[in-house]
Amino acid sequence: MGNIGYSKKVMEHFINPRNVGEIDDADGYGKVGNPVCGDVMEMFIKVEKDIIIDIKFKTFGCGSAIATSSMVTEMAKGMHIDKAIKISRDAVANELDGLPPQKMHCSNLAADALKEAIKDYKSKKKKEGG
Repeated sequence: MGNIGYSKKVMEHFINPRNVGEIDDADGYGKVGNPVCGDVMEMFIKVEKDIIIDIKFKTFGCGSAIATSSMVTEMAKGMHIDKAIKISRDAVANELDGLPPQKMHCSNLAADALKEAIKDYKSKKKKEGG
């Protein structure tokens, strides 16, 4: 993995990813995939008073996909959902001290999985009348 220009932070999040797993009673769930590279990401969020209090991910993909998923969970934890939904792929890449251009789509997937989980949470909340 080291030959295409990964930062130390990317390597750290790949080797020791944070917040891996599932939340059984998640308030929001998002799943996205990239048919070109085959990466699939799932994001689970637990929310209290519109604050993400817990977040987990499962990723099937390359080292960049794992690292970006890990970083997105770190960025979003403790954040208000309206702010978390605005986390961009550039913000994720910047937090990781950059990604090689051919791997930027991975940061897009991680941010998209979070957005899908937040949308799921909001739609469930609407159905409940909240």
